Amino acid sequence: MSHITTHVLDTARGRPAAGVPVLLEHPATHAASADGRTGGWTAIASAATDDDGRAGALGPERLAAGPYRLVFDTAHYFARTGQQAFYPEVSVVFELADEDAHYHVPLLLSPHSYTTYRGS
Repeated sequence: MSHITTHVLDTARGRPAAGVPVLLEHPATHAASADGRTGGWTAIASAATDDDGRAGALGPERLAAGPYRLVFDTAHYFARTGQQAFYPEVSVVFELADEDAHYHVPLLLSPHSYTTYRGS
């Protein structure tokens, strides 16, 4: 299993969101600019959610501590399911602090809103 996994639920349809492309990234550079922000992002892995809305094979089994980002291609999903949507992409930036812990980052999605949390 990957160190980081995700699960997408389409709350408007009341079912898992299958076929959502997901990209796992980390900062391209750890050097911060004057405003404290890092540079661009580098892809580590990509996957699409399965029929149950899960992406369990998303990247390596072990990652170093630091910031990571999940990018969900919601435009692709909404177009495929015939839904008009406000958010064409959802980016979730989080801090992996415990290198021994599994990180599950679910996304609750609808055409006009989304939320995320640290799952188990």
